[in-house]
Amino acid sequence: MRSVSGPKVSVIMNCFNGEKYLRDSLKSVYKQTYKNWELIFWDNNSTDNTYKILSKNFDKRIKYFRSEKFLKLYEARNEAVKKAKGTYISFLDTDDIWKNNFLKKHIKCMQEFNSEIVYSKYLIKNEQNNKIYLKDEKNLISGYLTQNLLNNYNIGIIAVMIKKNIFKKYKFNSNLNLIGDFDFFFRVSLKYRFIALNNALAIYRFHKDNFTNRNSRIYYLEFKHWYKDNFKLIKKFSLIKIKYIIFKLRLKYYLKLIF
Repeated sequence: MRSVSGPKVSVIMNCFNGEKYLRDSLKSVYKQTYKNWELIFWDNNSTDNTYKILSKNFDKRIKYFRSEKFLKLYEARNEAVKKAKGTYISFLDTDDIWKNNFLKKHIKCMQEFNSEIVYSKYLIKNEQNNKIYLKDEKNLISGYLTQNLLNNYNIGIIAVMIKKNIFKKYKFNSNLNLIGDFDFFFRVSLKYRFIALNNALAIYRFHKDNFTNRNSRIYYLEFKHWYKDNFKLIKKFSLIKIKYIIFKLRLKYYLKLIF
């Protein structure tokens, strides 16, 4: 019989037609060495074999919810979080996977430092050439990270654990399509310290169907508008890097239009 001691973790999995990699993602949750978790599976009105796959791989810790209509990603994330009963929350998308000790390592760090947020390194798997590489070679740092996030945003939502209480005050901006993670962690960083865990415990799949890869125009426009909307809040920080990022996104978008 598995031990379920320790605080419960709510794993949020948003899914829209995620059948291609879903089995691997589910398996990586089931294989966690830390067993006191629930999986909040938010089916965002899928039309593929998502439910069939989930049914065949069912575990009583799965809480299945199906949206009556398709929601934008960050609205769906907010809705899924409302269903969570755990002390802590982590996010895993249907095309990504965790190493077996992801939850155990993050829980230990959360408790050791009495932290609200722990983030770790993650690997990127390029599905085109099957190569796996580390997202960031440098050590992650702990502390109030606002300036660091503006300089070099290196937080992967699949490699984070958050105390659920934070979501009483902070929500994902449901008007955003691509930079909602960045916006959320930026706002949270203004108040909370982040604790870094310098182990690569998750794998992000990079493939041609990633929403970010297919929508460079949205990516550019969201960053541009975010900068304008938040300027009063961020003007006390150094903005050189964020301006450069916006410039690169704009250049990339216009080059695509030309070629």
